[in-house]
Amino acid sequence: MIRGIPGAAAAATLLAVPAMVMAVPSDTVGRLHDLFAREWEWRLVENPFLGTQTGDHRYDDRLPSVDARDEARRAEETRKFLAELRAIDRAALPFEEQVSHDIFASQLDERIRSFEFGEYQMPINADSGFHSGFAQYPQDAPRATRADYGNYLARLRAFPLYMQQNIANMRAGLERGWTVPQVTLKGVEGTIMVHLVRNPEESVFWGPFRSMPAGMPAEAQQQLRAQGRAVIQDAVIPAYTSFLEFMTREYIPGARTTLGASELPKGKEYYQWQLRNYTTLDMTAEQVHKIGLEQVEGIQKEMQEIIRQTAFEGSFADFLKFLRTDPRFYPKTADELLMKASYIAKRMDGRLPALFKTMPRMPYTVAPVPEHLAPKYTAGRANGAPFGGTRAGEYWVNTYALDTRPLYNLEALTLHEAAPGHLFQGALAEEQENLPRFRRFSYISTYGEGWGLYSEWLGLEAGFYTDPYSNFGRLTYAMWRACRLVVDTGIHAFGWDRQRVIDYMAQRTALSLHEVTTETDRYISWPGQAVSYKIGELKIRELRRKAEAALGERFDVRTFHDAVLLNGSVPLPVLEQAIDRYIAAAKAAPAS
Repeated sequence: MIRGIPGAAAAATLLAVPAMVMAVPSDTVGRLHDLFAREWEWRLVENPFLGTQTGDHRYDDRLPSVDARDEARRAEETRKFLAELRAIDRAALPFEEQVSHDIFASQLDERIRSFEFGEYQMPINADSGFHSGFAQYPQDAPRATRADYGNYLARLRAFPLYMQQNIANMRAGLERGWTVPQVTLKGVEGTIMVHLVRNPEESVFWGPFRSMPAGMPAEAQQQLRAQGRAVIQDAVIPAYTSFLEFMTREYIPGARTTLGASELPKGKEYYQWQLRNYTTLDMTAEQVHKIGLEQVEGIQKEMQEIIRQTAFEGSFADFLKFLRTDPRFYPKTADELLMKASYIAKRMDGRLPALFKTMPRMPYTVAPVPEHLAPKYTAGRANGAPFGGTRAGEYWVNTYALDTRPLYNLEALTLHEAAPGHLFQGALAEEQENLPRFRRFSYISTYGEGWGLYSEWLGLEAGFYTDPYSNFGRLTYAMWRACRLVVDTGIHAFGWDRQRVIDYMAQRTALSLHEVTTETDRYISWPGQAVSYKIGELKIRELRRKAEAALGERFDVRTFHDAVLLNGSVPLPVLEQAIDRYIAAAKAAPAS
């Protein structure tokens, strides 16, 4: 994941922020939306990647600047935006505008706190980082015109400076003990070395030059390809070479040997802040841990019932070993895994009209996780489409190490990542033109991941999991998210070591041991994020039960899902308010 940061021109020239001084409307709502518009324009200038992703291509020739001075400047400018927001009378706003006000305030506050903790000094985690995020850019770079290719080349030329700035920030993090735990960095060299190719045409950055617009003159294509070879050879490869040297000689040897976020500078405060960010609730580590233990116990009973249905003879541990080792549960080829995932996705597409009244226009496809990410990557992930672009959304399936990719988890994984999970929910949010742009393109983890996990459960209603092994896979995923509440807090608040985390999950889920290990490193290097899934799903299911009880025969799952999704990504307290308003409106409506 590339962190949002400031825009620098290809020649490292900083831009003046357009439209920072505008006439402020006298009415409260007008003032609020004027602030939204000016701050959004500021975001696009400060983070040109955001513009590319959201369909604004004015700054496609620039990379963010992550220089420490720019980080400090942005934090100060964000404080001014926040002060301006607080000067607006929230009580005078209608409900929907209060929602936008509160989400905007939380985003600004999060940005300020992130700078104060120094998060920009740790721009990588166990499975991703700024370096791997940039390697995804060629896939989404506009390539319709010669100017588009000029912009692409300008970004590649700017990459060495971007790399130097990130290395400087990481070096500063090293000096104060603000690093990724050393144990989670095993194998990270592979995500860098894949870019140290001898022939520029073997690089992922050559992708846009392989197939160029048919209408572009042959001479222009030849010139652009020559420039592409040169910039990959002279700028991109040396930048990755310098990063590999820094990682192997300085960062990995100097990275901290502790695990928990509580061991970082101001670590206990930092972890509590992360729990607040990732749940949108004021929950302590102790509360999260307790909920996790309760959920683990309940799901364990459901899993035992599934084992009984299969007539398996042996212990729970024996059953897990059976699932992990029997060849029938594993694909023989990458194509087999991709085809099975595609079939599941299309089956769910056929069920969507019965479950949703409003559906997104953007389609999606199924694709393998890119090779340069796959070894340390999760089983699958949603890769949303650039807004207004020519590429559909992508449901990524990891085809690396096929003997660790069980088919019994595939239904749950597909519903979570594709439809009705992340790709569905994200595209629908982006298409809500009545919402401010910062809401359409924002992602609140506990809402989004809670929806993804709810989508797995919704598969029961849609006729999936008829095979007991697949249903056990669903419960494995549910157990996995319950375990996260226990192990994330265990690592970052209660001193658990890495092996204890691995053992805890391996003994309670049918995840492959490879995936248990990569996930453990993810939780160690990304404090708090893992708790968002189960907390969000529990709230959505609670609100559905509330609506069903209140509305009885009037309950319509399709309109309930609209009420959940059409506000975009929102904090859980706001979601609860939205469902309360939905219930009141449904009660007041004439009976059909």
